Amino acid sequence: MGTLDFHDVIDFLEGVLTVDATLDGDRVGVMGGSYGGYLTAWIIAHDHRFAGAIVERGFLDPVSFQGTSDIGSFFGDEYVGVHEDDLARQSPMAVVAQVTTPTLVLHSELDFRCPLEQATRYYSALKRQGTDAEMLIFPGEDHELTRSGQPRHRLQRFAAVLDWWQRRLPVAAD
Repeated sequence: MGTLDFHDVIDFLEGVLTVDATLDGDRVGVMGGSYGGYLTAWIIAHDHRFAGAIVERGFLDPVSFQGTSDIGSFFGDEYVGVHEDDLARQSPMAVVAQVTTPTLVLHSELDFRCPLEQATRYYSALKRQGTDAEMLIFPGEDHELTRSGQPRHRLQRFAAVLDWWQRRLPVAAD
């Protein structure tokens, strides 16, 4: 994690920007949820071109994930290993100090797949270092908010996403 996946996303973005002159490479954002939340947090620690990012329900700290997630111990062990140096080498929390991209952190209160502490610790680290960051927590929701959450929360989440991008990537009125 944080290796070929990172390069796949960046190579794709650069390829699209190269072949489509109508796209503005200075106005790009990145977002993802769950594993995509992990990858978004990883990307913004290693590439600073983005006008904004949304990290949603992410796997952000392999060290604290172990023993707190409902997915079981195999997940971290299988994907990032068990040795301290392997965990640190693939941990968004280990490189959060490198993040300068304005970041919206979205999470659900009852997410036991990627526990809430993954998001709160990440957000706190961003704020502590002065990175522009906001956080929105959805009460009573779990990891499936975007697919099966309460309709009002799904609407609120979508409105927050649109508001974030309107502020970070405004579109000129024609």
